[in-house]
Amino acid sequence: MRFFTSVHLLLLAYIIAAIVFWEMSLQKQSGRIYAQEVMTLKARVDSTREPERYNQEMGELEHSLAIRTAQYTGEGATFLIVILIGAAVVYSSFHRRIMLSRQQNNFMLSVTHELKSPLAAMKLNLQTLEKHKLDEAKRNQLIDRCIKESNRLNDLCNNMLFASQIEGRQYRPAVEAFNLSELVAAAVSDYASRYSRTFEQDIMPGCSIAGDRVMLQIAVSNLLENAVKYTPDDKPIKITLAGSNSVATLTVEDQGNGIPDAEKKKIFSKFYRVGNEESRKAKGTGLGLYLTNKIVQQHKGRITIKDNKPSGSVFEISLPV
Repeated sequence: MRFFTSVHLLLLAYIIAAIVFWEMSLQKQSGRIYAQEVMTLKARVDSTREPERYNQEMGELEHSLAIRTAQYTGEGATFLIVILIGAAVVYSSFHRRIMLSRQQNNFMLSVTHELKSPLAAMKLNLQTLEKHKLDEAKRNQLIDRCIKESNRLNDLCNNMLFASQIEGRQYRPAVEAFNLSELVAAAVSDYASRYSRTFEQDIMPGCSIAGDRVMLQIAVSNLLENAVKYTPDDKPIKITLAGSNSVATLTVEDQGNGIPDAEKKKIFSKFYRVGNEESRKAKGTGLGLYLTNKIVQQHKGRITIKDNKPSGSVFEISLPV
């Protein structure tokens, strides 16, 4: 990137210098033409005998000089603007490619980790079941862990599949009326059973909307997964669902470190995650919030981020009823 930037700047400087040199050469040549025409006029017309004719032709020469000056200046400025716009477009395109490449590399690293972790846990649990004779309670506990890890894999695969389909405009959302309150309550209950966290919920009963149940379930799960990742084990996660005749509002409050203002507009970008993949502690692929934002947009809704007090973030989804 630095090499490209240096070459880019040197080439741009050379082109600008060439345009300036070309402009100065044309203006100089125009001045020579004007001087030659004045000398020819003086030799051809006597200014003392025919002052009117001399002044008239001198005015025409000055007018021609002014037209040439404006023409050369305009052409030079136009070429310069076109070159600058082209350079900006090329640089912006290359910079986007570099950033996307880095994000995709981070995505591959994170997906590899996200896939290996539950697979390793499931393998260990199954090997324990195979090699040891355990009592019924212990067997059920290991089986339950395997189910939880398989649910993690299922959520990851769903995110990757839906992100690909939405990006390629291949997915056609189904529209059906369903109870959003029941969907949110079921998602919270599922995460409460999968994680030893405290979930405080205030869910208004009977909130019904029309939309794609599967996609909205993924969006809710992604917000809960995000809150679980960043909230300390000893602090609660609060989920609120309220509604009116026109809008249903889902709020998920975590108590993590929060999101800097500069990052709030970026976290909905595909593959975007704060920090370096090798040193980042929180799990994830950078697809959850991106996919959630896309799902909310498809349902003509809106998602916003606010700071939680004393720490953390508040994600709020507003959906038309």
